[in-house]
Amino acid sequence: MKKSLRALLLAKRDSITKENKKIKDSAIRKRLFSLEYFKEAKTILFYASFRSEAETLKAIQNTLKLNKRVALPVVDTEHKQLKLYEVHDISELSPGYMGIPEPVAVRALNISLNEIDIEIIPGIGFDPKGNRLGYGSGYYDKLLSHKSKRLSKTKGRITTIALAFEEQIAEKIPSEPHDIRVDLIVTDKRLIRCKD
Repeated sequence: MKKSLRALLLAKRDSITKENKKIKDSAIRKRLFSLEYFKEAKTILFYASFRSEAETLKAIQNTLKLNKRVALPVVDTEHKQLKLYEVHDISELSPGYMGIPEPVAVRALNISLNEIDIEIIPGIGFDPKGNRLGYGSGYYDKLLSHKSKRLSKTKGRITTIALAFEEQIAEKIPSEPHDIRVDLIVTDKRLIRCKD
């Protein structure tokens, strides 16, 4: 079921025209930057957008202009995990795992998960309860699995935010008891506060 749902939601996301995507990306960015969580955060984990994902590079640049710290992941395929590094400009990124833009690890400063106030994560699909359908590699699942044990320096428990187009919201995403949900989903049309 996950495989067919993944294919369906990817096809929906990929079908968004370039012109429409620009409008949707702008709406998501505006909604994200208006969140109190975002305004109060000092250190934000972003993902570098890839292919048809909700665009993040402009959001990263704008966040840096607000004098906030920005962390981005680097895929460590050997240990099957994400390592986090601070970036000061998107020019510090280069194609990494599967061509996804990543900080150049040898030049970047490593950041601990405990330094993160909010984490902004990608996905193929989400439901109103905050269940997430990822790409199937498990990198973000592993990162999020320690969420309940981590505390942000400014807000207590770290807030996890997904950026998605309305086309990526499903009625129900299959989940397991160990799956970690996102707290908020920012779409081009609305803010979804995820609840049980």
